[in-house]
Amino acid sequence: MTTPLAGLTVLDFGQIYQGPYATLLMAKAGADVIKIEPPGGEPLRRRVLATGQGDTTLPIAMLNANKRAITLNLKTERGRDLLSRMVARADVLLENFSPGTMDELGVGYDVLKAVNPRLVYATGTGFGISGPDRDSLAMDFTIQAQSGIMSVTGDPDGPPMKAGPTLVDFMGGIHLYAAVVTALLQRAHTGQGQLVEVAMQEAVYSSLAASYDYYQRTGKVPPRAGNRQAGLSSAPYNTFPTTDGWVAIHVVTEGHWTNLLKAMGREDLRDDPRFRTNPDRTVHMAETEAVVAAWTRTLPKMEVVAATKRYRIPCAPVRNAVEVMNDPHMHERGMLERIEHPALGPIVAPSSPLRLHGAERVTPVPSPSLGQHNVEIYHGWLGLSESEIAALRQNGVI
Repeated sequence: MTTPLAGLTVLDFGQIYQGPYATLLMAKAGADVIKIEPPGGEPLRRRVLATGQGDTTLPIAMLNANKRAITLNLKTERGRDLLSRMVARADVLLENFSPGTMDELGVGYDVLKAVNPRLVYATGTGFGISGPDRDSLAMDFTIQAQSGIMSVTGDPDGPPMKAGPTLVDFMGGIHLYAAVVTALLQRAHTGQGQLVEVAMQEAVYSSLAASYDYYQRTGKVPPRAGNRQAGLSSAPYNTFPTTDGWVAIHVVTEGHWTNLLKAMGREDLRDDPRFRTNPDRTVHMAETEAVVAAWTRTLPKMEVVAATKRYRIPCAPVRNAVEVMNDPHMHERGMLERIEHPALGPIVAPSSPLRLHGAERVTPVPSPSLGQHNVEIYHGWLGLSESEIAALRQNGVI
């Protein structure tokens, strides 16, 4: 038994969420991921450094576990030389800078592939490294707007809304991981590395499949529908109040509706013409939801969930972040792990959602501090002497 990416060395210039999440998945699959930051830290780390409260936050700890960390100033000739020496020994280099940043520093793909033709060079951007929008500034928030996500999020009579989580960054990171692993598979056949790229806008396009379908069927711009389903194709499909919160219920089949009537003790409505079939219920959406809400608001949310589980009805409690962090199911499966972080104390950190049965699980290692492994990498891996490392520090190279 081994870890799937054991033996691979990844040079990680990832910043914020997109790049670091891709390399976290690699680290959790056994790769040796070396996080490389400028001497002042990557942007996410600089934010906390500016507060004087250390150099780590929970997102940094979550996304950089099981990595080693060094500092390197690519604006210096010595820094670029050290990167070339590392690239000669590495398998992957990943960055999510603005397009052309590494080229401007003199260490773009064309330069580095000459150093190591087997290198897989991965770049994550907002809109790609070609095309008319190439140089447009991109953040999760703005990509949610440009990609169409905001246009279908929010109440029907309200303004466009962003999704609460940073979905675009993480979907970009997932696709970036997939691109790297696909290129490594091809390298195993050809012996050659390649440039791979992921644009965040393109990574989320398919998530609006239902909206594109709505337009294809109706010829109309997909509307915002709140928690309902645009086009009213399922009923009930909404969130419903309980005595201590909310539940989400999605009836897909007529069997689900029949079972929901049983759970609610409302089998008297089985032959009511307003509710007999899904098309009937969508026409009478308000009445359908009123029936369900009259039941849910009399019970705590977990009693509603227990009742729907007995009758096999799609339902879930609307949980807050604290409830999810303490989810017993994910803790039992090992997706969530309680670890002692040297800077933050006890934290809940995610493992990898990629489960490869028969492969060893990587033991969780807390995220490193800024430049924690400078000596280990520059002396132990590249063979620099103590005096050379001291000179690097003095000259602002690390």
